[in-house]
Amino acid sequence: MGEHKDRVAADRCGRGTRATLGNPAPAVEEPALRIALLSYRSKAHCGGQGVYVRHLSAGLAELGHEVEVLSGPPYPEDLDPRVRLSQVPSLDLFADPAGVHFPSLRTLRSRADWIEYLVTLTGCFAEPWAFSVRAARILRERRDEFDVAHDNQSLGYGLLSVLRQRIPLVVTIHHPITRDVALELAAAPSWRRRLSIRQWYRFVGMQARVARRMPLVLGVASTSLRDAVDDFGLDPARTRVVPLGVDTAMFAPGGQRVRGRIVAVASADRPLKGVVHLLEAFAKVRTAHDVELCLVSTLDPAGPSARRIAELGIEDAVRTFSHITDEELAALLASAEVMCVPSLYEGFSLPTVEAMACGTPLVATRAGAVPEVVGEDGTCALLVEPGDSEALAGALLRLLESPELRERLGAAGRARAEQRFSWVAVARSTAQVYREAIADAHR
Repeated sequence: MGEHKDRVAADRCGRGTRATLGNPAPAVEEPALRIALLSYRSKAHCGGQGVYVRHLSAGLAELGHEVEVLSGPPYPEDLDPRVRLSQVPSLDLFADPAGVHFPSLRTLRSRADWIEYLVTLTGCFAEPWAFSVRAARILRERRDEFDVAHDNQSLGYGLLSVLRQRIPLVVTIHHPITRDVALELAAAPSWRRRLSIRQWYRFVGMQARVARRMPLVLGVASTSLRDAVDDFGLDPARTRVVPLGVDTAMFAPGGQRVRGRIVAVASADRPLKGVVHLLEAFAKVRTAHDVELCLVSTLDPAGPSARRIAELGIEDAVRTFSHITDEELAALLASAEVMCVPSLYEGFSLPTVEAMACGTPLVATRAGAVPEVVGEDGTCALLVEPGDSEALAGALLRLLESPELRERLGAAGRARAEQRFSWVAVARSTAQVYREAIADAHR
């Protein structure tokens, strides 16, 4: 069970003070909607689901809609004051960083409690299923209070009950977790580890079955949405793309760039994020330049990244940051000469857009939706193939040695962020999908 606890705890790389929207917008001309936004965990993680919930709900409120977030723990801490929070308590088995905490059997009061408890005992992640059941019960009791429900990738069986209640429903799939599973299995050192990974991710089969029943599925990029269509067997006609956004007032160029500073953001110390490849590239760059790596992540002291740092002898040049606020992240990105995105797969990569908004040039992999976000090679970023440490090192050296190239890519990234990514624009497009779901439900 320790491996499962570590995997969940790694995602608790907190970010978050209350978001401010850099692009105010007038109230909606159409009637305001009453929206239930469902998320099984909503504390603002580095590039995680909590960031999406916080900013999307604020954008919807800015447009005049009534938004209520139904969230399991860890709960969001800094929602917009216009957004209501309803806590959906769970067993919160992974709250203690020291290990999985199983409650006394006397405290298990519902079917969802018992299933969450028993399924977790088997080594499977049960939170999405249990949350969906609890949220469905709340929506059933408050059916007349909402015009539409929006699920943030729990994709639990409880959503089928929401459909049966004839509540208009939209779901967001940031990327299919099947991609995480494949990469973790490929990196597993033993059959025991592979067995543990397969057991942990058994919930993915549930997500695929539920997703196929959903009336409308939102993706945050066309690339990751195509992957979801392929892996989950979705009907493309029921899918829509609405990208993520960035607060261009907070994430903006400013201050002094620190010579030789490279920044990377990884929500978890997992193969998917490619941190080990970045470390190997950084060690090569360090032989030619005086550089430092600022890694925004929560590294497991016994995990692969920490071991590789020690093996490469770069402990003195790698600084890690965790539990930082949006303001602190914005300042860090704006201080870097280069931002590196070494991921093996990305469904969107919000930190990439945040770096672009800060005018920070990028070295990134052609992984998942990253090229869709940054544009063609040489537009806002130098692009390399995923998993290629040598290519990463070469691109980093090229940027570090060319102030003119850094200036050109950084300026183009800022312009692209301002033109294409705004949370109010994201909220407006999402609301249009809500209206489509409502019309479909009435039909």
